[in-house]
Formats: sequence, structure tokens, C-alpha cells
Amino acid sequence: MTETILANAMLVLPTEVIHGAIRVEGGTITALDQGAGVPAGAVDCMGDLLMPGLIELHTDNLERHIEPRPKVNWPHASAIIAHDAELASVGITTVFDALRVGSITSSKKMNYGEYARLLADEILGLREKGALKISHFLHLRAEVCSETLIAELAKFGPDDRIGIVSLMDHTPGQRQFRDLTQLRAYVCGKHGLSEAEFESHVAEQVAISARLGDAHEAAAVAEAQRFGAVLASHDDTTAEQVAVSACHGAHFAEFPTTVEAAQACHAQGIKVMMGAPNLIRGGSHSGNVAASKLAEADLLDIVSSDYVPSALLSAALLLGDLWGDVARGVACVTQAPAQAAGLADRGTLALGARGDMIRVARVAGAAVLRGTWVQGQRVA
Repeated sequence: MTETILANAMLVLPTEVIHGAIRVEGGTITALDQGAGVPAGAVDCMGDLLMPGLIELHTDNLERHIEPRPKVNWPHASAIIAHDAELASVGITTVFDALRVGSITSSKKMNYGEYARLLADEILGLREKGALKISHFLHLRAEVCSETLIAELAKFGPDDRIGIVSLMDHTPGQRQFRDLTQLRAYVCGKHGLSEAEFESHVAEQVAISARLGDAHEAAAVAEAQRFGAVLASHDDTTAEQVAVSACHGAHFAEFPTTVEAAQACHAQGIKVMMGAPNLIRGGSHSGNVAASKLAEADLLDIVSSDYVPSALLSAALLLGDLWGDVARGVACVTQAPAQAAGLADRGTLALGARGDMIRVARVAGAAVLRGTWVQGQRVA
């Protein structure tokens, strides 16, 4: 049985930080000891923080590897392996790879096609072959405002490691893009649309939503149950939208855009997740509520790296400083996401938990990762 001992570390436990050592045997934590001693054969962490491996529920990072530049399609196996290695290198030991389901095929200017089933097969295939360093699950982003959602969801099943289904409604004029000025800047900047083309795009999207939105939302909720996946809402803006999410059975809310929505989530027992880039930059890039404002109001439960993997660790320590509680900040990227996704075997340094751990030093206020272990095996 493989044994790993990490000693002379500041162990970040669920509610406190203690000086001690941790032993992992056969991939599972078998001992937690207090004190500064370094047993024979142990790794001396020299007083660094030792915390659970980070758990990422929503990341667009794989897309960046698959399409490193617009219209440049990178070989998928190489992209997935590079994505996996990058996450390990920043302390993420469990990831829910976000894949969009639901496409637009009828638009003259803004078509985008199906890709999720093929990419899921490639991720799962590499996992089965032992090519990936960390633990991968799937997160299906169900695009309600699309034309093919139901058909694409039907291609997945309970054996596909789908942990999360999120309800993504990007209909212009609501949620993240209720301000059409923000949508115009994003779409025209990314796709080079003229004003007339933008107006046509908005009209097409609104028409699709009116025709198919309700059926797509109901189908996504039903399919999440079939998969055995957790349901998440996305970009809730009003208390009314949160009430609908609660009726659907949402476990957590991705990036609520207002204080009103975050307050309503907590009132409904829905955990609030915000983006680490928002927290670190001091605000939302699209004009929505600042994550720091929710943190200061005790309305922030989970943090996602979103589009910057390295931001997850930095955000945890930033929150620890903000709250004066390192354990609480770290829990937002470990214990809380594990609980939200229904993973009972990880997210804490506790007896019987998976030996997923990271060693972290702080230098000039910045987080320096000095090691990542998955089930007791060092992977970065």
C-alpha cells in the first residue's frame, strides 16, 4: 500500500488551522497528527499551508485549449491533456468540465454547432486510459435559448459522469445581458457585427426563446434528474427568477447578478457561487454585482475560477484575509463546492477522505503552489 506523509505543515481543517502532519495510505487520509515533528520518510512542508485540493465547478478553460485562437481548432487529446496539467499546476484536483449543449443552426451570421458529445467521449476516454492527472466530471451547460438542446441532451446518460447541469438562458434583455449595451459590446467586439446585424441577432434570439425556451428549461431539469446530476441556476437577477430556480430544485446559483438575487438564494437555501476573477479584479467585467460586495454581506458560499484557473487559489486566500479566517476562505473552494456537487469523499482534510491535497506558501502576499497530490500521489 502506497504511503505519503506530509509533516510540519499548517493544516487547513474545516474550521481551523493547526500545525501538524497528515498521512495518506491507499489514496485515503488515515491519520491527522498535531505538532511540528517530521517522521522519517515524510515530506517536510516547512510551515507551509496544507489544504484540500481545490474543487472547480465551472470553468471555460478547456475551450481556450481547444480553440487557442478564433477558428483555430487544436487536436482535442492534446488540448484536454494540457488543460488537465494546467489545473493540477494551480492546485485544482477535481474539475467539472463545462460543455455547452444546445446549438444555433439557422442564423445567417451567428451559427454555432454541436460539440459536447464528442468532446465528452474524448475526456472520458482519456480518463479511462489513465492519461489525466486529476479527477474529471462533466458539467453540461444547457443553453435554453437554442434550437437543439433536447436532441443534444438525449445523447447523454447516467454513466457519463455528469455531475452538474446548469440552466443557461442568454436571451437578450435579461439576466447577464439585461443591459443590451453590454451585450452589444460583447457580441460586436467578438464577432464583428454591424449595428443592423446585431439588431437582427437580438430579434432571432428573442424569437427562439419565445418558441422553445419553456420546453428546453423543462427538458433540462428532467434530464438532470435522469443523469443523477445536481442542478444549478445561472445569472439569476431577480427574486422571481430565484423562486423558479428553487422550484426546479437548484442546489447552487452560478454568478447571480444582483444583491437581490443573492439574498433570495440564501432565503431559498440555494448556495451562491461567484467568479474568482470578479473577486480579484474588484468587480464584474459585464457590470454585474461585485463578488466582494456579496462576501462582505455574508452572501458568498462558493468560488469558481471561471476563465482563470490560477485565480481559484488566490481568491481563497483573499477571502481568508477579508474575513480574518483562512479556513473559511479555503472552504469556499474545497468543502463548499464538494457539498454543492454531492461529493462526500473530498473537500476536507479528514480521516477517510481522499488524499487530495495542496501545499501552499505565501510570498509577498501571493500564493505559491509547492505541490499537488491526488489520492496521495504527487501530480504537480
